[in-house]
Amino acid sequence: MSYRDIASRRTLAWAVVAVGARMPVAMAPLAVVFLVRERDGGYALGAMLAAVYVVGEIAGAPLLGMRMRAERARPQLAVGLAVGAVGFAALGALPDAHAAVLALFAFVAGAAPAAAPGGLRALLNSLVPEKSVPQAMSAESVLIFLIWAVAPAAVTGLALGVAPGLPLLLAAVLMALSVAGLWLLPVGWQADESDRDGESMLRIMARAWPVYVTGAASLSLLALAELVLPALLEQRSISVGMAGPLLAGLAVGSAVGSFVYGLRSWPGRLRTQSLVLMLSVCGCLAVVALLPTAAWIAAGLAVAGVLQAGAMLTRNLTLREVLPPSALAAGYSVMYAAIGAGYAASGSLAGGLLSVTTPSAAILAGVGLSLVLTLVGALAEVRPGPRGGAPVPPLPETGAPPQTPLLKRRRG
Repeated sequence: MSYRDIASRRTLAWAVVAVGARMPVAMAPLAVVFLVRERDGGYALGAMLAAVYVVGEIAGAPLLGMRMRAERARPQLAVGLAVGAVGFAALGALPDAHAAVLALFAFVAGAAPAAAPGGLRALLNSLVPEKSVPQAMSAESVLIFLIWAVAPAAVTGLALGVAPGLPLLLAAVLMALSVAGLWLLPVGWQADESDRDGESMLRIMARAWPVYVTGAASLSLLALAELVLPALLEQRSISVGMAGPLLAGLAVGSAVGSFVYGLRSWPGRLRTQSLVLMLSVCGCLAVVALLPTAAWIAAGLAVAGVLQAGAMLTRNLTLREVLPPSALAAGYSVMYAAIGAGYAASGSLAGGLLSVTTPSAAILAGVGLSLVLTLVGALAEVRPGPRGGAPVPPLPETGAPPQTPLLKRRRG
């Protein structure tokens, strides 16, 4: 297996479209804060708009993703991205509008294109040979982490150096360009809906809930660390200015972890890999919470980023095992919503815990909750059940022979 196997003009075109579709998502929360920060109660309003944007993503991803048709995904993706571009443009052009109007635009900007990440991932899978899907998903993960590393600096520079609304106007332009770029890609991907045996999409999605639980736990764990980090640095008498470099190290670690995971086959089943990686991430964050020096915090976050990237990739690859091909885009969209919900819950948990306990105790409480969610998801994945659904090909990421899906499809 090699990354050379996925290099082609079509995958390069896909990467360009993905940057246009995903960069606005990475820019949005910080951009809306800078948009209104000079108004009365600006930071509170900015936090509210960011929350509304995330709620839009959480609502839109499963609702639109489950309605996406594999063979004609392009029109649905184009409409969602175009409407999202309008939402971003309206936010950037009308910074002095009433708060309710801005909230409406923020919700539209979050909800309308929310199925695009899942649809684009399913489209990427169709552009590469089956054996190269792990490499393709690893490369996608590297791209996403790089986008999230670049976006905050771009937003800050444009908002403070030029104009507060400019980051959102740039986001609108990027998203509009991604719509045009869709016509460089296939109209959809092959998927025979008979593989669902007449079962409703909602029931198929619900059956994969353990994967969503552990996927959300994976990212919410690091989100909790990110949100508590400034307070933890103050508790340790370390300059709060170190938060930026430390979080950059976390992002770089995640990009490295994604790249390394795709370089070779790894031993064990996907569920075993996921469990080991998640437990290791929990251990890294316990180190961050307990050890007092900046060096240990930096090392813990960097290693946690490497391991968390692998954990998320195993979850996305597991969806390919447990869902029929025609439901993959919907499955990826529901995972996207689950991760967003996990991040939002982490923010609420962090705020609540910091008001009653120390930052280090807040991180340890988050680690404990993530351990519980991880074990619940892992135990649910090994439930016995009748076999059904399409045959499962050999797993390219492990080199293992065909196995019964861990979450069984039920007929009728």
